[in-house]
Amino acid sequence: MALIDIFKITPLERRLYAIEKASLVYNFITTVLILIFVNQLHHPATMLLERLGILVLMGAAWGLYSWYPSRITAFVRMALQMGLLAYWYPDTFEFNRLLPNIDPVFAQADQLLFGCQPSLIFSQLFPSLWVSEAFNMGYFLYYPMIAVVAFYYFFFRPAELEKVLFILIASFFIYYLIYIVLPVAGPQFYFRAIGLDKVKEGIFPWVGDYFNHHTFLIKRPLFDEGFFYRLVESSQEVGERPTAAFPSSHVGVSTICMLLSWRANRKLTYSLLLFYLLLCGATVYIQAHYLVDAIAGFFSALLLYKTTAWLYDKIEAKTKLSGTVDERYTFSE
Repeated sequence: MALIDIFKITPLERRLYAIEKASLVYNFITTVLILIFVNQLHHPATMLLERLGILVLMGAAWGLYSWYPSRITAFVRMALQMGLLAYWYPDTFEFNRLLPNIDPVFAQADQLLFGCQPSLIFSQLFPSLWVSEAFNMGYFLYYPMIAVVAFYYFFFRPAELEKVLFILIASFFIYYLIYIVLPVAGPQFYFRAIGLDKVKEGIFPWVGDYFNHHTFLIKRPLFDEGFFYRLVESSQEVGERPTAAFPSSHVGVSTICMLLSWRANRKLTYSLLLFYLLLCGATVYIQAHYLVDAIAGFFSALLLYKTTAWLYDKIEAKTKLSGTVDERYTFSE
């Protein structure tokens, strides 16, 4: 596809993209939860206003596309939904903080399966600045990896872009719904809450609603603060919450990206492989996840990849049967 093609005006397509439908469904589900737990949430009015703001942004993106219908403005509509994941992720904490924390279950699972806490000893086995920087680089490149896959499809396989982005965002939303009902903070929060002495002794006490009032991260393994270490730490200070540990969406979504890249271009997969392996290892190395979280992230990705692809096909088949889309003018053409 020539670069100029993305700016060419195309016939206006009046349907919602599947990725927008997924966002609306998630917005609706969480809005209902806010209304149900309105008296227990910390700032329900703000959460409702933020959801209204998201609808306004969607309308603005639609307005831009209506004014200048083209591949680039269609991509803006889809990219907006991906960008909003930065809001939806910490939002899960506002719900699961209402439930008692269940980290002891997962810490104990690691202890029983591996005889230790891999998230505690992994960095101790490799006390090196270079190893630390490599894993932190892998962890930091999570969103760039998603962007690389998305842009590859945008430029080289545009007919499949909408499906690819739906697979990604629907997978994110399914993970987020799991996080809402499974309040697992992960080692970087839980170990600080109970103290490392107890962790080393294999004692994992329940902390109840501790994370409802304490959101401090444990000091991560430090081997002379490196560049990527600081980048990861800065990003966590801004957006990290004691939530979303099980299963690891970092492992899950990056695995889905690898499957999508394999389907598109094997060379792309090989170019991403090292970063993918570093990212998966980093989830345990930097103490963001228990090892069982990472394992669950990998296997859940295989299921979500198939499920979301099937769901997209069902949504699009229903859209075509309803007569709301002219197949000659779809963005996927």
